Amino acid sequence: MLQARSLPDTPYHVLAFDSGIGGLGIVRALRAHAPSARVDYLADTAVFPYGEQEDRFLVTRIVTLIGEAIARHRPQVVIIACNTASTLALSALRTAYPATPFVGCVPPIRWAARQTRSGVIGLLATRATIRRPYLNDLHAQYAPHCTLLAHAAPLLAGYAERLFRGEAVPDPLIRQEINGLFASPASSRLDAIGLGCTHYTFVLERLRALTPPDIAWLDPADAVARHACTLLQTLPPAPQTKPHSPAHAWFTAMPDSPKALTAKLPPFGYEKIEIWPAPASAEALG
Repeated sequence: MLQARSLPDTPYHVLAFDSGIGGLGIVRALRAHAPSARVDYLADTAVFPYGEQEDRFLVTRIVTLIGEAIARHRPQVVIIACNTASTLALSALRTAYPATPFVGCVPPIRWAARQTRSGVIGLLATRATIRRPYLNDLHAQYAPHCTLLAHAAPLLAGYAERLFRGEAVPDPLIRQEINGLFASPASSRLDAIGLGCTHYTFVLERLRALTPPDIAWLDPADAVARHACTLLQTLPPAPQTKPHSPAHAWFTAMPDSPKALTAKLPPFGYEKIEIWPAPASAEALG
């Protein structure tokens, strides 16, 4: 099996997809491992947050939108940098576009099971991820010996967006979103909590500050980036892709506070917000 390594001089072309800014944590990690890759970004801000949308609508929308991106820009690898989109639509994407390699995000249940000493693990995620049978399958396959406390935090992704833009989010609002993790009798033994939404990367330090210091918070962003690098190693360099060529940050609708957001993008490799062109199949995108 290939081991992920840095790819310093190879001009690969990657597309990362999320409902908002959450996938930028994976972009940051990927740029550290593959600094010469062009990593375009597509955020479906028109229907953010994904975790509060209806499943069938999301599958149709994601498959159609990613299909538009593949047809227009032909990325070598597509990272579905969103747990909700991955657990819901990854299988449909692979069926619809079998020639395109996909990397998804799944709740880090296996990692938490390896990390815990007490046998009690947690997952903080969106309602859509928490309610999906996929989570039960992960628990049964990778952590059957562990007690899993899974909690939905419907407002936390929005708070992460605000924090990313430099806005203030008071501690009580964040506490209210995570209190459910600590309401069970087993919570006193909770020692490993996985992030089940990529947005939570940008609220991670606050989560650590607001919870007991012996809890390990597990952010899978780097693991997803390393998996993408492992996959890229099997591919030839992208045709017509030059090292350090400009990358795009597309949004399906103008995000909130666009000036503040634009100011935060350069460290991730983007200079400006671009609005995603109207799709050929507009009805499927709602």
